Amino acid sequence: MLRRILKSLLILTLGVFVIGCTQILRNSGMPALPPASPEALRMATYNVHYIVVPRAEGPWSMADWERRKGPLDTAFKALEADVIGFQEMESFAGGAISLDNLALDWLLTNNLNYGAAAAGDPREFPSTQPILYRRDRLQMLGQGWFFFSETPDVLYARTFNGSYPAFASWAEFRDMRSDRVFRVVNVHTDFSSRSNRLQSAELIAERIKPWIEAGETLFVIGDMNARLGARKLAIMEDVGVTFTPVKGATFHFNRGLNLFGAIDHIGYAGPVQPLGAPVVLRQKFDGEWPTDHYPVVVDFAP
Repeated sequence: MLRRILKSLLILTLGVFVIGCTQILRNSGMPALPPASPEALRMATYNVHYIVVPRAEGPWSMADWERRKGPLDTAFKALEADVIGFQEMESFAGGAISLDNLALDWLLTNNLNYGAAAAGDPREFPSTQPILYRRDRLQMLGQGWFFFSETPDVLYARTFNGSYPAFASWAEFRDMRSDRVFRVVNVHTDFSSRSNRLQSAELIAERIKPWIEAGETLFVIGDMNARLGARKLAIMEDVGVTFTPVKGATFHFNRGLNLFGAIDHIGYAGPVQPLGAPVVLRQKFDGEWPTDHYPVVVDFAP
């Protein structure tokens, strides 16, 4: 009897191991990122994980930030993006508002050809989801935000079920090469509550529907915490958003473990089309993981 139990446990363990390895292989791999083309508009999204300022050592601490800030800049440069929306770009110091943003300041200092949209004084504008853009190509025309809440226009309003604030930032740009105008909506939804995610998707759809109906070129990007085919994405698809088919993992547990499909996405609406498949940069930079997500890149015909 004991032998049979041990044999069954061994078979079960081997089965779980094989399934896990199969999932990792299925969700891994990285197609080459083509050189940026002046004819294309390169859009990217990247969750860079917050910094816990009071924590001296350990994961996401100040010491950890010193380790990963160089690789983060290397990753940023490798993207060669015209627009990149960030999530969790926050230096969390405790309290309701963090006045400093170490990651944002670091990237802007080391990439002077980029400007920051969807950012401002944290007492007036939530600055943890900035949208960086090439200043030699794009002109920012406007910016805004709304929280995933019953009171979406109240700064730092808590989510529908009362958990930590989550929101969408947005910015409008003019492409000085083509004189075309487009809008980018950068979102990060609650990972732990499906009801929050669905209500957030409904609010996003409600807010972007008038822009789409007006014929605007619109991009919806960010950490959706939902995979392709999920109801949350379908709610936005119902008002005209098409999500590019990101294959494989975009979240890797800060270990390169690619256990499930993409949760970071780039969607679009209006007179614009992708020029190819999305590329996920599943790699270390300078020998380190800059964060627990991979960046996602899509080139569009502007």
